[in-house]
Amino acid sequence: MNMCWRRPTGRLQRDFDMSDTPLLQIRDLTKSFGSVQALSNVDFEVNAGEVMALVGDNGAGKSTLVKCIAGTHAPDSGEIDFEGQEVHIHGPKDAGRLGIEVVYQDLALCDNLDVVQNMYLGREVNHAQILAEAPMEQHTAETLKTLAVTTISSIRQPVATLSGGQRQSVAVARAVMWNSKLVILDEPTAALGVAQTEQVLALVNRLGEQGLGVVLISHNLHDVFETADRITVLRLGRNVGVFERRTTTQQAVVEAITAGVPTKVAGIDQTVEAPV
Repeated sequence: MNMCWRRPTGRLQRDFDMSDTPLLQIRDLTKSFGSVQALSNVDFEVNAGEVMALVGDNGAGKSTLVKCIAGTHAPDSGEIDFEGQEVHIHGPKDAGRLGIEVVYQDLALCDNLDVVQNMYLGREVNHAQILAEAPMEQHTAETLKTLAVTTISSIRQPVATLSGGQRQSVAVARAVMWNSKLVILDEPTAALGVAQTEQVLALVNRLGEQGLGVVLISHNLHDVFETADRITVLRLGRNVGVFERRTTTQQAVVEAITAGVPTKVAGIDQTVEAPV
């Protein structure tokens, strides 16, 4: 397999202590839907301040794993630890209380509402049944500034007038505004142009630099290699390897996605090295 790729320059290296307790650690997670085995004894982990890419072909189990973390699906067996404590996530509200937010591919934004209204959708601040517009505007502006989102000219403009990259920025900012600790991004650059993709990838990097754990789901390996610290590969519902981005290649990851790895990976702490 001949694949040409260029390692991006200027990407910041984040420092996180691999000896620390992972922010999120999953052990032996199994989930089936009738006769379909979606996940089989999956191990997975994310550290605070780390961007962990989750890759795999269609049907590999990525969406099912994320929905188990988010509380949409209940796993059949396995353990989920968050900040070193075993947790039982029975729904999205449980995940939100822990500090886990998911930005799905459809973004779940309301086009007819402005940026502030979308940021506070379902969580509006009010006093005596009157919306507290000023504090909501202030918090929205501060959140966007913290994430260095500078392309939105007005937080009062309707989301329908924003570009794809700007809409993605609003969705990510909404996810991190509520004291989030882990943000899961589902195909954040899908259908975006080159410039908009670069804006979103820069935003993903800033999330890691600010100490959040980030799970990046993507089919675009160029985006993965530009942002991720480590790469977890799922294949047919199993974890077939965890790669250190700095010591592997796109070819090695593609081979794991399509054919798995020839040797058994003993848990997610073992790094799959690039073939010589």
